[in-house]
Amino acid sequence: MHYDTALRGYTSKRIEEIESADILMGIPCYNNERTIAHVIQMVTHGLAKHYKDQRSVIFVADGGSTDDTREVAREFQIKPWQEKIVSIYRGPGGKGTALRSVFEAANRIKVRACAVVDSDLRSITSDWVKHLIDPVLSKDYQFVSPVYLRHKYDGTITNNIVYNITRALYGKRIRQPIGGDFAISREVAKFYAEQDVWETDVARFGIDIWMTTNAITQGFRICQSNLGAKIHDAKDPGQHLGPMFRQVVWTLCYLMERFEVHWKGVQGSEPVETFGQEGYVEPEPVNVDIEGMIEHFKIGFQQFSSLWKDIFSKACFDEIENAVEMDSNQFYLPTDAWVQILYELAATFHSWSVNRYKLIDLMTPLYYARVASFVRQSWDMSSQEAEELVEDQALKFEEHKDYLIKVWDQKSAQEVSTDCIQSPLHKPR
Repeated sequence: MHYDTALRGYTSKRIEEIESADILMGIPCYNNERTIAHVIQMVTHGLAKHYKDQRSVIFVADGGSTDDTREVAREFQIKPWQEKIVSIYRGPGGKGTALRSVFEAANRIKVRACAVVDSDLRSITSDWVKHLIDPVLSKDYQFVSPVYLRHKYDGTITNNIVYNITRALYGKRIRQPIGGDFAISREVAKFYAEQDVWETDVARFGIDIWMTTNAITQGFRICQSNLGAKIHDAKDPGQHLGPMFRQVVWTLCYLMERFEVHWKGVQGSEPVETFGQEGYVEPEPVNVDIEGMIEHFKIGFQQFSSLWKDIFSKACFDEIENAVEMDSNQFYLPTDAWVQILYELAATFHSWSVNRYKLIDLMTPLYYARVASFVRQSWDMSSQEAEELVEDQALKFEEHKDYLIKVWDQKSAQEVSTDCIQSPLHKPR
């Protein structure tokens, strides 16, 4: 079924009644009855404290929660001069459709600024509203990306993959390209809402990186805002991040194809202006099961090593083989090898037309190996010290970008041998 809008009739009617506003704060949610009231409370306080003279709308975009999320959101008392809409969006389930409804609403009520915050945040403060909205309203930025103080083992997909690739490809040092909390101008909301992406896998699984990449490649004015600590329902990277790895890496590779002409012309990277909160607090610790991650990797090697050997260069595969022999005390998959692995994976993805999800699935054990290496390397470091490791790694991705272009063009030119690579993927597991 095709949906030409994510807004239901009653939501459209409420938007017509409101007519226009200066600020729209979007809160996408699904089964967040425990945290939604706190998030709305911080948003309504923030709007009252910093933007009392602006007309504001709080827009809760719910995915059909089966708990009491919507009831809690409806009953929560906001300031009498603010508007609130609690809606169930129309379209495929997932955050993408929730955001589509927010962007459509922001465009229809002609806002000057639209911000979105996650509904499971425990660390949000009323000042987040100002930190996100202010660069749009007073400094003419069009896309505000968040910067958080995160524990060194929170955000391992960002630290080991997304930050590095986004920075190396597109030349902007956006630290949290899949942050979840951001602000945009009305032009950007309109641009996003009009894109033909909302019924695709990108909207279901990779909407955050899609937004950031489009903001860069379309030339919108981008900055970052420091929001302080991000405390939400953090996940142990060894337990929960396999599916997320698959979704994010698939989207990154898809976007690389889409914007190939753009990134091939970018050299080096530049910082983006950063506003927001000053100061540093050591974030809440995140527990990691390093033994479990190494075990995942070694089992993966037993299952997939013959395929890895076909897909990766000899130098790359040798490094993977070396890591398999190590015990957990000295376990290490070098950064240079990790750069090669991701770049060769992207080039392989580009040259395959079928089984792309399966290809990414095969790589998940290698991601566990890299995270385990990072954990071991940074074990005795503070989160601030570990940040230097992340920066060193990002620089290596930049320095080896010519290698990406080389393998990308090579693999595009040669038809991938269907005998040696694709057939094993058709075999039952």
